[in-house]
Amino acid sequence: MPGSEPSTLPTELRVRALFISDLHLGSRHCQAAALVNFLERVQCDHLYLVGDIIDLWWMSKRRAAFCAQQAKVFDIIRRKARDGTSVVYIPGNHDRPLRELCGLALPRLRVRRRAIHRMLDGRRFLVTHGDEFDVEVRIGRFARWLGDHLYTGILSGNRLVNRMRCAFGLRYFSLADLLKRRSGAAERYIARFVDACFADARRRGVDGIVCGHIHRPDLIERDDIVYANDGDWVESLSALGEMRDGSLVLLRWRGMQDATLVETSRQPTASARAAARGLSRLVRSEDARRSSSCSS
Repeated sequence: MPGSEPSTLPTELRVRALFISDLHLGSRHCQAAALVNFLERVQCDHLYLVGDIIDLWWMSKRRAAFCAQQAKVFDIIRRKARDGTSVVYIPGNHDRPLRELCGLALPRLRVRRRAIHRMLDGRRFLVTHGDEFDVEVRIGRFARWLGDHLYTGILSGNRLVNRMRCAFGLRYFSLADLLKRRSGAAERYIARFVDACFADARRRGVDGIVCGHIHRPDLIERDDIVYANDGDWVESLSALGEMRDGSLVLLRWRGMQDATLVETSRQPTASARAAARGLSRLVRSEDARRSSSCSS
C-alpha cells in the first residue's frame, strides 16, 4: 500500500562491524522509517555511530522534528547494546556539543573524538566523522553558508520527489546525489576531502580511514590505504559493514515497501556474493508481489 511503512521481512544480515553516520535525528530530513527498517535487519558485534547522529545544529536553528520513528532508532541502538553489541559514539559537527563527553564510558556506550577499529585481518582503521578536514578543503564562510542553504533546499526537493515515487510504487532515488554529481564545485570539494582523508591516514600510519560528513558513500583503495565513507541517512541511505570474513562492503537501503539491502564492494567475497544473491531474490519476489497487487 503506497505511503505505508516498510514491511517487516524475515531477511537478516550479520556483520562483524557496522558504521553509520549523518542520521540527523531531530531534523525533518532524517529518513527515519528507512533507518529503522535497516537497523532491524542488520545484526553486528560492533556499532560505530560516526557523527551527526543527533542534529543539534538544526534543532538550535529550526524547530525540532522528532517523530515516533526517530525515537525508535534510539530504542534499537539501546537494544543492540543491551544484547552485547559494542557501541562507540563519535560526535560530528552537527552534534558538536556532545564532544564534551568524549573519553567517558557511559553504560553500554563509549564516546570518543576518534577511534581505531581493528579489522579481522589485523589492519587498523581510523574512525572519525571528517569535519576536521574542512580546514584543509578550504571553503570560504560565504560559500559554506550558501552551500548549506542550497543543500537544505535540495533535501526538501529530495523528500518531495520520493514521496511522489512512493505513491507510484517506485523505489527510493536520491535526487540530491544526482544534483551534486552534476555540480563541478561539489565534485571538487569531495575530491579534496578524499585527498585530505588519505593524507591524514598516511600521517597517522593506519591502514585505512572510515568517515562520513560529506554524504557520499564510497570505498577507494590508494597505495594500500583504504578510504571508506559510510554515507548518510538523509539522501544516500547507506552504511558501511565489515563482513564476518573481514571484507568491507557498502550497504544501501532501497525502496519504501521492502527491506532490500544492496551490497556493493570493490572485490565481493564469497559471503558478500551469497548475501547479495539472497537479497536480490527477495527484491524480485517483492517486486512480483507488488506488480500482482497493482494489476488486481
